[in-house]
Amino acid sequence: MSTDSTDTAEPDAPGRTGAATGTGPADAPTDGPAPVLAITPEALERVLEIRDGEDDPGSLCLRVEITGASGADYTYDLAFEEISALDEADDVSVQGGLSVVVAAGSVEEMRGATLDVPRTPGQAGLVIRNPNRPNPLVGRDIELTGDIADKVRQLLAEAINPSLASHGGYADLVGVEDTTVFLTMGGGCQGCAMSAATLREGIQVAIKEAIPEVTEIVDVTDHTAGDNPFYT
Repeated sequence: MSTDSTDTAEPDAPGRTGAATGTGPADAPTDGPAPVLAITPEALERVLEIRDGEDDPGSLCLRVEITGASGADYTYDLAFEEISALDEADDVSVQGGLSVVVAAGSVEEMRGATLDVPRTPGQAGLVIRNPNRPNPLVGRDIELTGDIADKVRQLLAEAINPSLASHGGYADLVGVEDTTVFLTMGGGCQGCAMSAATLREGIQVAIKEAIPEVTEIVDVTDHTAGDNPFYT
């Protein structure tokens, strides 16, 4: 299975994987570094309940891997795997008696993420709340021309806003002062508590990578006027 900050699913049994789109740590070791992927007590209880229904549950770990991106979020695969079959480069942490494994190729993109249960009471499945965002430029060959403002407009239209559209959101250029870019976010991004992370981890990275002369990106959105205001 896979999941992001809104979609839900359950881990697959050994030998089976599925796919779908993509807080504090729970019972993680206190005398070592924080796990790449923390798990909340509620998610831990749910995962252990599922694992304990498998043959030889003590031999299984929960392995998580990023499989791609859907809009502004990563997609993930979660599955129970034999601990003995792990790649030595995978990241392994033991939390509450559960071995939680992040695939070696997904470690940096998942660092600081949390496996949790949905906030809606009674909703099944699990969610991954990941502060990291995929770079919308990956896999795209975009040639930008003109001054900074022209380049930002082209980048928003061709790469960034198509990614934000999956959440009903968009970003607009407000203006440019020297090498500072001012943006506003609208639609589903206005008032969304995750929009700051989207701007920081996705949009800023993409703009600075594609337009190296830009030194700062400032969000001037009035988030109190959005559908889900989070400023007080």
